Amino acid sequence: MCFTHRNFAKVLNHYQYNFNIGDIIAGTIFSQEEKGYLIDIGANNAAYLPNEEIYLTKVLQHNLISSETQEFFILAYNARSKQLILSLKRLKYIRGWERIKQLQLEDIVLDLEIKSLNKGGVLVDIEEIQGFIPNSHLAYMVSKETLINTKVMCKFLIADEQYNQLILSNRCAKLKHMLHKIKIGSQVRAPVTEIKPYGVFFNVNNIPALLHISEMEKQHITNFEQIFAIGTKWLIKVIHIDTKQGRLSVSTNR
Repeated sequence: MCFTHRNFAKVLNHYQYNFNIGDIIAGTIFSQEEKGYLIDIGANNAAYLPNEEIYLTKVLQHNLISSETQEFFILAYNARSKQLILSLKRLKYIRGWERIKQLQLEDIVLDLEIKSLNKGGVLVDIEEIQGFIPNSHLAYMVSKETLINTKVMCKFLIADEQYNQLILSNRCAKLKHMLHKIKIGSQVRAPVTEIKPYGVFFNVNNIPALLHISEMEKQHITNFEQIFAIGTKWLIKVIHIDTKQGRLSVSTNR
């Protein structure tokens, strides 16, 4: 027998199925109201989908299509109107996090578009769920203002559904992409970008590489701030690769 919505209604009546909050059910949109939609779920009374329970993000908002059958999340029951209150937003959230967890488990590198900026970093979307890349995990020496509406590769740092916390790293993704050619012991020529009291930073393919004062050659230690001028290129050796923070440690000792 071909499964139709009428058949579904007969099954409900035959088994006296009870809908429960948290269930995922199929329904057909049949009427647009002022503040939502009426959904035929095969029960005696139509269910209701409020406008505020449709979208996870304002960017993708559009009118739903009448006669379209899809799945809905049962959010609540309105005893006064005797209607089930449905949500598409909650269902998208649940399925979005399922997908995110799978991507994290597989250690996938993602290409994500930078949607907007804030003081602490940049914002992206994965499965309509907002993610955050801190300034400290953006490509080294790249202005974040130039990244808006462009795609960058990212790896997961934190994916916590309970707290709706999704934090990613562009640097870790770039470093993973470089691992086939940069290994411990590799020697590279890189420019000096920053000088700190504890050492010197180099730019290795937009990954920060720290030459700590303890790894300098003896003749450089006392006046390294004058020797390592900004912009000068040095031959350095990779001695540690920090894949969790997206950075390198280097030495001038050969």
